[in-house]
Amino acid sequence: MRRIKAIAGIALIIGIGVPTSTAMALDAKGGGVTATSPWNGDDGLISVYDGSDDGDPGKAEYYRQASPGTLRTLWNHSGYKTRVISGDGSKVIKFKACDDNDWDSDDCSSWKAP
Repeated sequence: MRRIKAIAGIALIIGIGVPTSTAMALDAKGGGVTATSPWNGDDGLISVYDGSDDGDPGKAEYYRQASPGTLRTLWNHSGYKTRVISGDGSKVIKFKACDDNDWDSDDCSSWKAP
């Protein structure tokens, strides 16, 4: 019994001392476009996937922690079923996805905060 308690205690200490998860990714969907942040576990990256076969680009509009007053835009001009990923920077604090419609209003998601 003493040995089991010792093993359980060690397992608890290891579990507390070693982080086991990364930031959970959050998706925003506007039209056929999906923006995801954090991307690949990195809270300084955001991605834009164009799932809309309409010939128009998709984009993510977002703000970073280091410059919370500066609206940034990541465009995906690569076409249907492609993904683009931003350069690394400070944490993305708020973002939305938009399916660009050339001569009409864009289809945008609501703002998301990871």
